[in-house]
Amino acid sequence: MGVLHEFHDAAYARDWADRFTPSPPREALFATMLGMLERHPLPHPRVLELGVGPAYFAERLLRRRPDVHYEGLDFSRPMLDLAAERLRPFGPRVTLTAGDLLQGDWTSLVQRPVGAIVSTWALHDLGAEAWTAKVYSDCHRLLEGGGILLNGDFVKPEDTTHDYEPGRFTVPRHLELLSAAGFSGRQCLGYWEKELEAPTTAHNYACLLAFKEREGHEGPH
Repeated sequence: MGVLHEFHDAAYARDWADRFTPSPPREALFATMLGMLERHPLPHPRVLELGVGPAYFAERLLRRRPDVHYEGLDFSRPMLDLAAERLRPFGPRVTLTAGDLLQGDWTSLVQRPVGAIVSTWALHDLGAEAWTAKVYSDCHRLLEGGGILLNGDFVKPEDTTHDYEPGRFTVPRHLELLSAAGFSGRQCLGYWEKELEAPTTAHNYACLLAFKEREGHEGPH
């Protein structure tokens, strides 16, 4: 399973954004992530999103959390333009940054400190476990101690008989990669639209949570 995107094309990006407005299950993923961001005290109110897309999650976050400063990173200029349109009402609380997770040290492009890193339906497009592992390690290095990572992304079901693209792999494998990157408290907060018999590219996504320990502290959150 897999799909090729043409996110550098403005017409394609806008059509994709119009076709994939959040459905109720996707709103449930957003709610899960927003709830965690509210319950967990962040070491800094800056939230970084990897793959802002048309800013559906960012809009909800900024409305719900007036204390948050948001930065969205995306490799697609057309998507950044769509995000700028949607997030214009939030003014100076928003920074949008052009950057490619597959090119160079993307962490040097973003503002610091960072209290939380989030992503929705983006990291699977990196195309390989190794790239996701690198991004997880980069996130751990970038986050302040006490910060959290929330990744809502497409996954490969553990009990599937179907082939999936290399960028989609199982929840346990994600948790292993998060552990290898140095994160603690790794867990899956939810799983939506599970489909084993006739999956499409829009099925099977989960919310993964991990914490970066504060310096000098060890143990579960």
